[in-house]
Amino acid sequence: CPASTWQHRQVTQKGLFDDLAVRGLIHDSTDAATLSARLDAEPIGIYVGFDPTADSLHVGHLLGQLTLRRFQLAGHRPFPLAGGATGMVGDPSGKSEERNLLDRDTLQHNVEKIKNQLSRLLDFSAGATSATLVNNADWTAQITALDFLRDVGKYITVNQMMAKESVKNRLTSENGLSYTEFSYMLLQANDFRHLCATHNVELQMGGSDQWGNITAGIDLIRKSMSRSAFGATWPLVTRSDGQKFGKTAGGAVWLDAQRTSPYQFRQFWMQMPDDDAVRYVPQFSLQSLDELKSVIEEHNGAPERRIVQRLLATEITTMVHGADAARDAEAAADILFGADPTQASFEALNAVAAEVPTTVVGHDQLDDVFGLLASAGVVASTSDARRTIAQKGIKVNGAVLEEGQTLAAHGVLHDKWVLVRKGKTTYHLFEVAR
Repeated sequence: CPASTWQHRQVTQKGLFDDLAVRGLIHDSTDAATLSARLDAEPIGIYVGFDPTADSLHVGHLLGQLTLRRFQLAGHRPFPLAGGATGMVGDPSGKSEERNLLDRDTLQHNVEKIKNQLSRLLDFSAGATSATLVNNADWTAQITALDFLRDVGKYITVNQMMAKESVKNRLTSENGLSYTEFSYMLLQANDFRHLCATHNVELQMGGSDQWGNITAGIDLIRKSMSRSAFGATWPLVTRSDGQKFGKTAGGAVWLDAQRTSPYQFRQFWMQMPDDDAVRYVPQFSLQSLDELKSVIEEHNGAPERRIVQRLLATEITTMVHGADAARDAEAAADILFGADPTQASFEALNAVAAEVPTTVVGHDQLDDVFGLLASAGVVASTSDARRTIAQKGIKVNGAVLEEGQTLAAHGVLHDKWVLVRKGKTTYHLFEVAR
């Protein structure tokens, strides 16, 4: 991000813990008063882990990234952790069965891809508060089994591990729990101790299902290093209808533009139910609580304008995909919801091309209106095309296509596209070959 967008680097912002709590971002924490005072006193090192089980993070990971960004903006030092080692094991938290184990090359590829995504939300060149990406494979891969049992295992009791809710759930399930997954808590605890020792990281945060892993790390630091550390979790994000946040009919909403386009990403937030949007906006927006209070009041007065959804869609798409992609996604949405396509930019129409069926045609083919509409699947047949046009049911570049007109009658947008609309929601883009 440009340097001008990063603020509060030189001094620690006061009241950060209280701000997180009011936003609904604190579920569990070690002594709240002590942690709050520590955050107000001077910069702290904080880490959040991301296991690279895929080559992209998804919106379910956003709270972790945004939490690190909040801390960086408040003057603290973020350490996003890519689990190149723990990703080979798989965290049993919140899982009903064991995940497939990935090979080292796949994990390394995933780590590199994830680093690029993290760099959009965190500043890796901010001097004293620069984000530092760490990979637990760097300090875990060379540890022998005997060294690990001696240096880590002896400090964590089986009683402590068995008390973890996710362990209890898996032990009573038909799939059971492998020793591999059972050891995950020890690996994560060792990550916290290593970062505390080498980078002076004092705070680990994660989703509420990580509380057992976080407290295990705190205990390991206390017992093996004779020093204190802190932990806090945010609530797991769930939708009001009970479905998992970040899932759609098409699957997960990814941060990688090749998996989920900026347009689709933006629409995920725009289509959010009012109750969810109002609940999520303090958690996902970086705007102040006072600003958000005004936005929510305005939204409640005219919910049909989707003011809160629009704020989330614009702000988060900008953070994840950049200002240009967010602008083009919004313009593409405007076009597909009835705005005048003749006023659209080249980039906006290019975004539309990624979302609607597109057929490449020669300029002379635009004269064969009935045949082209039928062959492209806009209508069922040439007779259907003739009938639909007679009923003024086809628009070309936003204008009604009259009988006898060609598809070029209303111009070729940017010398490349002709946008056809049938009825209210069926779009087809013809790309005119040069």
